[in-house]
Amino acid sequence: MAWFLLFLAGLFEIGWAVGLKYTDGFTRPMPTVLTVISMIISVVLLGLAVKTLPMGTAYAVWTGIGTVGTVLLGIWLLGDPATFIRLLCICLIVTGIAGLKLAA
Repeated sequence: MAWFLLFLAGLFEIGWAVGLKYTDGFTRPMPTVLTVISMIISVVLLGLAVKTLPMGTAYAVWTGIGTVGTVLLGIWLLGDPATFIRLLCICLIVTGIAGLKLAA
């Protein structure tokens, strides 16, 4: 259950990270509210997950999910560049996350 909570926390981290772009510097009310709610949910779920998971592993997995998801959505939604090096780095992050999961 803790890994599932951590995965959800990572998804909400993606939501708030991408949401920041749509808040327009926190001047747009609805995107701002949704972004702040995503931040709170993400941190609460992370807090619940670390009750049973090692803190370092959980934090690394949480940030890894957030990083990979945010980069991929940036490419897909925002037109960020999808260079070979960027995609290779995403693969390295995913490999690291898998390694941490297997080592926990």
